[in-house]
Amino acid sequence: MNQGSLPPRQGLYDPANEHDACGVGFVAHIKGKKSHQIVRQGLTILERLTHRGAVGADPKAGDGAGLLMQIPDTFFREEAGFELPETGSYAIGMVFLPREEDAREAFESIINEVIEAEGQSVLGWRTVPVDNSGLGYSVLPTEPVIRQVFVGRGKTTPDQDAFERKLFVIHKLAESKVRGSQIAGKQDFYVASMSSRTIVYKGMLLADQVGQYYLDLNDERVTSALALVHQRFSTNTFPTWDLAHPFRMIAHNGEINTMRGNVNWMAARRNSMASEILGDDLDKVWPLIPEGQSDSACFDNALELLVAGGYPMVHAMMMLIPEAWSGNTLMDPERRAFYEYHAALMEPWDGPAAVAFTDGRQIGATLDRNGLRPARYLITDDDLVVMGSEMGVLEIPEEKIVKKWRLQPGKMFLIDMEEGRIIDDEELKHELATSKPYQQWLDMTQISISDLTDPVITPLAPDDDMLLDLQQAFGYTQEDIKFLMTPMAVTGQEAIGSMGADNPVAVLSNKSKPLANYFKQNFAQVTNPPIDPIREELVMSLVSLIGPRPNLLGHESAGEHMRLEVSQPILTNTDIERIRHIEDHTAGAFRTRTIDICYPASQGAEGMQAALDSICQQAEQYVGEGFNILILSDRGTDIDHIAIPALLATSAVHHHLVRTGLRTASGLVIETGAACEVHQFATLAGYGAEAINPYLAFETLASIREQLHEKLDDHEIQKRYIKAIGKGLFKVMSKMGISTYQSY
Repeated sequence: MNQGSLPPRQGLYDPANEHDACGVGFVAHIKGKKSHQIVRQGLTILERLTHRGAVGADPKAGDGAGLLMQIPDTFFREEAGFELPETGSYAIGMVFLPREEDAREAFESIINEVIEAEGQSVLGWRTVPVDNSGLGYSVLPTEPVIRQVFVGRGKTTPDQDAFERKLFVIHKLAESKVRGSQIAGKQDFYVASMSSRTIVYKGMLLADQVGQYYLDLNDERVTSALALVHQRFSTNTFPTWDLAHPFRMIAHNGEINTMRGNVNWMAARRNSMASEILGDDLDKVWPLIPEGQSDSACFDNALELLVAGGYPMVHAMMMLIPEAWSGNTLMDPERRAFYEYHAALMEPWDGPAAVAFTDGRQIGATLDRNGLRPARYLITDDDLVVMGSEMGVLEIPEEKIVKKWRLQPGKMFLIDMEEGRIIDDEELKHELATSKPYQQWLDMTQISISDLTDPVITPLAPDDDMLLDLQQAFGYTQEDIKFLMTPMAVTGQEAIGSMGADNPVAVLSNKSKPLANYFKQNFAQVTNPPIDPIREELVMSLVSLIGPRPNLLGHESAGEHMRLEVSQPILTNTDIERIRHIEDHTAGAFRTRTIDICYPASQGAEGMQAALDSICQQAEQYVGEGFNILILSDRGTDIDHIAIPALLATSAVHHHLVRTGLRTASGLVIETGAACEVHQFATLAGYGAEAINPYLAFETLASIREQLHEKLDDHEIQKRYIKAIGKGLFKVMSKMGISTYQSY
């Protein structure tokens, strides 16, 4: 990661918030016919997308542009300066290196050592010829030395697919070793591509500079059957050489607003992940997603892992960017079962996105579930496919065009150049959805909370004084009950208020405030147009899966993992008791343990840290003993016991289990009196809660039942209140530019 050109975290700036919205396009020959014309057309598309990129105060400084294509074998045989083996038996790594000679040589030595250690051979290095005369004054100081390493396939590597997997391991290992070194200039090291099929030419360039800068691209011998191009607009962020697109497999227009959660969950899977295909090599690729990368770079890393782990590229893309399935009653049942099954394996990478992807044999594009980024394509009578953020990127005579269309929300299309045909969304998804008995697996392994037998519950009926004490202990106010909770219980939605929160910030108050009040909602600045959760209810989902997560790469154990699904994450008191007694109804597949998050009041504020440590240790112990659903409960709050704020306890346990590699082995359910309004539920969700039972909110509403204008029973009050919380969560999610609770 070239973080050297990014400022360090300071004030309101954090390099983790890098987002971009850009122009993306590709041109490909359906039959796989290679030509230099395709490369030229790719560069033309790039120039036509100039208006989608950004230019700084320096008119010759862009946010980044690049081109991904197939390796031009004839060209490199004549230009490498050393002998190359047959096509497919060698690979090229495109490497950005620091300008300082000693550092450059040290990093090249690291790459050489890793290649040899992994059983492959170093055929030689080539300096990429460039013309930097057109670079802006602000870009020149950041320009890396760009070198190509040629890697020969080892004798123990059986085929090209195995070679590609080994190359993935090599570049991850090399990057990790460089990051861990003490050599100055490591921030300028980056592997732009390393493949036996594809190569990436990119940089902090303007669209029309790519062909001028990389002299290779002007050579008639440089041929390809595809050219995937991208022009970057890094919104409110800093451009760098490595963050230019395309990445190793994708180019992306839009923003992935769930990236923080996606990256955390990928890290949490490390200890629970195993792969028969990658074997011991899997341990070598961590950290899979290094800190400080852009959302697109993180996505590319996740896609690389899934493909290396045995998923076909299209299958992996459907897992990462699924269609909206939970509310779509018109979806084919087999396709719906496919998405529902994979929901337990991978949470959606969600946000407005048009993603073009390729592995050098197939090239395609997919759109997010909302369809909030444009992607149009045309097909000509001489087997050319052109896709772009808009039409007009290539001048094609109208009489040659046989089809024009656009990608629709959640849809995908694919050109398979080995088969020599276009595979449309319906065919490719039907083939994948019917390749395994997904519905049968769901029938065998999936439990809905509503299917569980109702336990015998003796409702708590605290007297008025006890209820008041609890409300005060958890920070309820008269305003909360009158203006927030009562309208929700009566109307099933939040009361109308201003769009922004104009109340004073909690940290300045002289009153004690709930912990959630110290947090502010994120706002997706680039999600344009904004998501409307009412009109676009079909694509919104509150589905949550409680419990352990299956091995992401465990193809051989598919269909064996039990799953507990809830249609929305707010649990009634009956629901929480069902989960508490779930072991009796699932033959031990689920085992629950409740952890008390209260501690003696006599210990005061100083006792909270020790109590938190104890709770985390209990959680670790219980998960180690095979309890795969943990309930964090503050029902023990009384005159002698203080509740640790549920948000603090949740985040502490969640991150402790992530650090110990146990988070994917257990679900996290919160039984709390501290949640009564939408923001408090949203913060709990953001810090790891898969489901929440707001018992005190229900008891509070039951106590004012007689004061409501409508005469409602407790069941109806709870139903309307839960509906209002759900609609409120949708509102929060839509402002963040996401659509699914799983990715929150």
